[in-house]
Amino acid sequence: MSSIFTKIINGEIPAYKVAETDRFLAFLDINPNTKGHTLCIPKKEVDKIFDMEQQEYLDLMAFSYKVAKAIEKTVACKRVGVAVVGLEVPHTHVHLIPINEMDDMRFINKTKLEKEEFEALAAEISKHV
Repeated sequence: MSSIFTKIINGEIPAYKVAETDRFLAFLDINPNTKGHTLCIPKKEVDKIFDMEQQEYLDLMAFSYKVAKAIEKTVACKRVGVAVVGLEVPHTHVHLIPINEMDDMRFINKTKLEKEEFEALAAEISKHV
């Protein structure tokens, strides 16, 4: 069965996309820890990040780097935190989270954004990728 991320890749579920290549996709997390929380995923469905081929893993990290730099140019933060947890969706994903304090990386503190805020934020980050 396809993961929710595969459904986003296939256009079956909408997403606030910020960057895309033929192999990777970055989009805003709809339940973000902070404003600008972005997920970077491979288009190839792989459950665990360390089950990826080494070069594919390195390419995902390079893609995530570009997206993180774009987030830094868009969202006021001290840095962009990185997390790979992978328990909530069985599809490899890298969390890029703009942070100002340690609690911003905890997955219990969530930020609410309106549809218009998501759209504007995705468009702004996209300009810098």
